[in-house]
Amino acid sequence: MRRTQIIMNEIKSVLEGIEEKDIDEFIEIMNNGNRIFVIGEGRSGFMGKSFAMRLMHLGAKVYVVGETITPAIEKGDILVAISGSGTTKNVVTTAERTKQLGCSVIVVTTNLDSELGKIATFKLHIPAATKYRRQGETSSIQPLGSLFDQCCHIIFDSICLGYAESKNLNNDDAFKKHSNLE
Repeated sequence: MRRTQIIMNEIKSVLEGIEEKDIDEFIEIMNNGNRIFVIGEGRSGFMGKSFAMRLMHLGAKVYVVGETITPAIEKGDILVAISGSGTTKNVVTTAERTKQLGCSVIVVTTNLDSELGKIATFKLHIPAATKYRRQGETSSIQPLGSLFDQCCHIIFDSICLGYAESKNLNNDDAFKKHSNLE
């Protein structure tokens, strides 16, 4: 079997384990919050940045934690914290502080019982392999957390699609907010 097909099968296996109702609840939480802040490290951080970018195209007030133009988070805002292991120190510390400030914390992880999972207002379980290969994670031939990150990207696009539907937005609306300086 081709490597690409194996990867696609792995992704399909993980995505089949994610409940559509959880995606809908994620969207509802975003719709009920003020601004959205996103944090992740490494490749998970890149997935978070791509999620934030697409949400911006859809008119959301969204920021990436750690960027120079990111404002202070305030009560009523939402943090989306991404960590396959649920133990990434900077992500956990930021989520703890966010919760102390009275904000919602959406956690995207494989490890629901992790430090990060215990902080969550809402958890989206992505049952994919991480670098730790814990029990309950879908196995993978890919290195480290590749499967988790790939599945996050697809799930985030699904969330963006639902978010757009909830706001009655389409491609033309998103295109108006796409960069025009290139």
